[in-house]
Amino acid sequence: MGAEGAGKRRYDSLRREEQARRTRAEIARAARDVFVSRGWAGTTVRAVAEGAGVSVPTVYAAYGDKAGLVRAVADAADLSADAAGMVDALEASASPEGQLAAMAAYDRRLFERSGDVIALVREAGRAEPELAAAYDRGRRRGDGTRVRVFSSWPAGTLRDGLDVATAVDVYAAVCNIDVYTVLTAERGWRPDRVERWWGGALARELLAR
Repeated sequence: MGAEGAGKRRYDSLRREEQARRTRAEIARAARDVFVSRGWAGTTVRAVAEGAGVSVPTVYAAYGDKAGLVRAVADAADLSADAAGMVDALEASASPEGQLAAMAAYDRRLFERSGDVIALVREAGRAEPELAAAYDRGRRRGDGTRVRVFSSWPAGTLRDGLDVATAVDVYAAVCNIDVYTVLTAERGWRPDRVERWWGGALARELLAR
């Protein structure tokens, strides 16, 4: 087979890779829908497969068991909130205020687009160790980002009496799914208003005057 045949094989491989990515994305989307509508106990791999329009073995091959599907949904939540965009904004910002605003913007997008999944995983995690571990991984990943950002600031940027670990705790107390839910669902705030308030409140609480 000549160069034309070799090129066709190469493009066939690319098409297969793209189809596999689409299949995984469809499975993650279906898993999210089933978890939210049925809860952890009511979710089955078969139901996810039916929602994605694929076979049960395809789901197992892509993500494994139900715990793997939770990880897929968590990864999809990060992607939908544009974690890469947050990193770009952090690098582009020349001020701690701007970096706090970038992190608050990411959390707003995360809670706006995937807050229902986060709440489900947290609640179900009280009885399911796999989900508790998934929730803890997400929390520690967020904390790790804040540690790296706060540690990069010059001495004297944080308020007197605040070390990095305490600053991370304060951030978590201000900017979290419960505060977001109260303000949007109960108090009628728009998500962009929550984001702006978070940015200002974090600057007031964390930064030296």
